[in-house]
Amino acid sequence: MTTRPRLETNKRQVVGLLAFALFAVMAAVFLTADLGSAQGFPGSGSITASIGYAMFNLDGGTFPSEGFLVAFIVIAVVLDAALDAAVMLARREEESEEFLPLRTDGGRDEEGGDR
Repeated sequence: MTTRPRLETNKRQVVGLLAFALFAVMAAVFLTADLGSAQGFPGSGSITASIGYAMFNLDGGTFPSEGFLVAFIVIAVVLDAALDAAVMLARREEESEEFLPLRTDGGRDEEGGDR
């Protein structure tokens, strides 16, 4: 036999009411905020195309900008190194299917020998 659900009367109700009150305050703030009008860019050029030209240090964008090719390559190399390190650290040993834990004793066994 099943029983009907009962309403809990503990701290969870207070936390739920506080969360609802916070939501109501945040909604009121966002709905009544005066954000002004959008400024945009002058002219009829494409800002997306200008960003693309600037990123690869090419001339051709309608808006003047600085080149970011060096920053783009440095970020790509750093992300590639991070990905390679993550794959190397997550790699399994060939002999066993277990992950090897990180050791603080330089990889020595308790008998004093190396692995």
